[in-house]
Formats: sequence, C-alpha cells, structure tokens
Amino acid sequence: MFRVIYRWEVAPENFEAFKKTWRTTTNRIHASVPGALGSFMLKGHKNETEILTIAKWESYDAWQQFWGNANPEQMDDMRKLAKRISVEAYSEIEDHTH
Repeated sequence: MFRVIYRWEVAPENFEAFKKTWRTTTNRIHASVPGALGSFMLKGHKNETEILTIAKWESYDAWQQFWGNANPEQMDDMRKLAKRISVEAYSEIEDHTH
C-alpha cells in the first residue's frame, strides 16, 4: 500500500465547503481512478486552519498515473477553497489500525 499526505491551509469560513468538496472529490476519485482506495481528513488541534487529507493507493505507480502534472483536475474545486501547502508520498510498512 501507498499513502499520500496532502497538507492544506483552509480559512475557517471555507472549512465546511472544503470538507463537503473533499468528500465528493475523494469518493469520485475512489470510484473512478484505478488504484485509488479512498482517504481521510485530519484537522490541526492547535492550528485549525491546517488540514491533512491522507489518501491510500494500491501502489506508487497508481498514484503517479493520477497525479500526473501535480494538479489533477479532480482536485480543482478543493484548490479553489484552500491553499495546498505540500504533498508527501510514503510507502506503508505496517498498519495496525482497526
């Protein structure tokens, strides 16, 4: 498995719209992009404008095919509501969550 962590800065007044847009976007990607396995969202405890969206992929290659030019059109609406700060990719070694 492979995980990608997207770090966003979301203004408080945009958070609800961003959350709704992210939910729609991640479900659409999961349903239509080969290798996409969904994602989850975290909100900063100390800095509530910091949002992490963490996507799970079958492989690095599957994510790279989606990621392409680093601005997939599926994520356009999210970028209208928030500033993407960084994108980091990680190989999953073990997962003991249930």
